[in-house]
Amino acid sequence: MTVGDAWRAARQRIDRLDARLLVEHVAACTHAELISEPMRRLLAEQAQVLADLVERRAAGEPLAYLLGSAGFYGIEFQITPAVLIPRPETELLVTLAVKCVESLAEPRIVDLGTGSGVVAVTVGCLCPAARITAVDLSPSALDLARINAGRHGVEATFLVGDWYTPLGDCGFDLIVANPPYVANDDEHLQRDGLPFEPRMALTDGVPGGDGLACIRRITDGARRHLLPGGWLLIEHGYDQAAAVRNELHKAGLSDVASWQDLARIERVSGGRLR
Repeated sequence: MTVGDAWRAARQRIDRLDARLLVEHVAACTHAELISEPMRRLLAEQAQVLADLVERRAAGEPLAYLLGSAGFYGIEFQITPAVLIPRPETELLVTLAVKCVESLAEPRIVDLGTGSGVVAVTVGCLCPAARITAVDLSPSALDLARINAGRHGVEATFLVGDWYTPLGDCGFDLIVANPPYVANDDEHLQRDGLPFEPRMALTDGVPGGDGLACIRRITDGARRHLLPGGWLLIEHGYDQAAAVRNELHKAGLSDVASWQDLARIERVSGGRLR
């Protein structure tokens, strides 16, 4: 089978772009090479791997897991089914984080629930002087975050634990978090490839809950770990901004606000310790 034949066959089953990316991945060729050298032959082993990947994509498995990588903020990250696939809307969290600490010489930043490390590593790339800590309950996720940090030359401290638990009495100029915020019984969990992503990273698992249990734990503990003037920024669901602002006020934070993503959805809320 040639790469041209493989691409034509694959796009009969799945999206044209997905088919192209999978062929390029298996054949280790660029888009330009796929177009200019369509008669390049695939080895039998490559053809079988490609067929398996096409079947998995046709069954709904996310492309990022099949390719083993995903882009975020213009940076490529290694991705596995142990972590969530980074979403474009989370880039707002990074942009706001950088603004919060841009006036500090060596800001102390902690990323709670770091997953693959996309937020911690990207902030580290944009703020090389920052002292970054990344926390996650999943050892597998932290292993991947370490790989991504090393890949992009970001130094960070990685701690296994539940939210603030492994931090002791440490204080930070900035706490960022993209916690589970989907209600446990939300029907969206059965769509758009979400059944393939780690459930514990999507929902707190509380039956009949509102998806805010993890966010409440983060806001409740923020004052004990924020340095004077420090910020807490939390990504949340499309309809949760008002509720999250209420939790931030209850936690005693000031300058509480929400910010819109590119779709004009209030996606991140935060406040600071006066």
